[in-house]
Amino acid sequence: MHAVAAELAALRERIGAILDEETAALVVRFADETLHRAARTLADDTVFLLTGDIPAMWLRDSAAQVLPLIRLGDALPAAEGFAVAVLRRQLACIALDPYANAFNAGPDGAGHQSDETAMSPDVWERKYEVDSLCYPLHLAYRIWRGYGRTDVFDAGYWAAVERVVELWETEQDHENASTYRFQRHDAPASDSLERVGRGPLVAVTGLTWSAFRPSDDACAYGYNVPDNQFAAVVLGRLAEIGEAAPPPGPTGADLLARAAKLRTAIEDGLRAHALIDDPETGPRWAYEVDGYGGVLEADDANVPSLLSLPLLGYCRREDPVYLATRAFVLSERNPTYHRGSAASGVGSPHTPDRHVWPIALAVAALTDTDEQAKRDALRTLLATRGGTDRIHESFHADRPETWTRGWFSWAEAMFCELALECCGFPDPEKG
Repeated sequence: MHAVAAELAALRERIGAILDEETAALVVRFADETLHRAARTLADDTVFLLTGDIPAMWLRDSAAQVLPLIRLGDALPAAEGFAVAVLRRQLACIALDPYANAFNAGPDGAGHQSDETAMSPDVWERKYEVDSLCYPLHLAYRIWRGYGRTDVFDAGYWAAVERVVELWETEQDHENASTYRFQRHDAPASDSLERVGRGPLVAVTGLTWSAFRPSDDACAYGYNVPDNQFAAVVLGRLAEIGEAAPPPGPTGADLLARAAKLRTAIEDGLRAHALIDDPETGPRWAYEVDGYGGVLEADDANVPSLLSLPLLGYCRREDPVYLATRAFVLSERNPTYHRGSAASGVGSPHTPDRHVWPIALAVAALTDTDEQAKRDALRTLLATRGGTDRIHESFHADRPETWTRGWFSWAEAMFCELALECCGFPDPEKG
């Protein structure tokens, strides 16, 4: 504990010298809270990591919370074992139920046990989201690139990969092959699925179906485009990982071949169904499609998003289709974009109207080719905390004193990613 405190003090001084004391204090508090306040070490030495003010562990959020700690590298040595322990818990969660997005620390029956789905007492919420399976695989890759740890690619990792590949293959034909159903009563429509829990009708396209978005809101058209793009990224990395730490057993090569075939099908499906011919911007990505011609032209603040594609490793920041998509996303043509006196950026139907999300403000800066935009975004994020010392889930574009979520660790993690980028801490993805 004393060693960690000394490391954090040195980190605070380092960031403060490059940026400012206010930013440094927030980064260090985030790191300290993630390692201690939000974390619970379980009997199997894995780490259960709260998302903040909700007493559950989301696969997506917990990975996002760990990523800036990995970026700190030698500045915070304690983060290495911590990141591995969080990953081990995530892989155990996938083994429990790959359709669940959020889990309890044990079989205590907390959470949404009254939902109509194949619920278990280990699960807090069973809203199936493609990205919830992408994030643990993404975290494992970052741990390898950040620390050189191939031991994370053990039998448990490859068992999780096999479950993920099998599920994504199944959900390529959701109508005929999937048994997943979900309904939540006495809740907003975005919290449940239509057609008696089956979700929107989709055609077979090569894409893999998702019930819910990265926001935990129900999909409108079934195939969430940035989710599928993220899936293509993590599937594409498996061949590289397989060279360093081959999957065990005689079926290992077959698993890698299935993953490659699935990735190709997803990429083909994206090109065939998710590209919009926009005369104003040029070809750009849709947010959701159904394979029957249904298209949602939008973006959402939650990651994966269309705005975040370079951060996910799907494309470069200079990619023409990404730039066209970005121009749409950061404009009033995007129904979730809000321009206000305090800030302008992407929001989400998950929060009230005209609420901008700090996650999206950080993502917009991190994917901007203008380096000054990063420091400008930091100042905006610090100035829109609504009189608190927290980076919130969202805030009103004109009145930042109106905000949601008192403690939302994912938003603070993205603030930290941005601050560390400004301070020159290397991105493990880039080696």
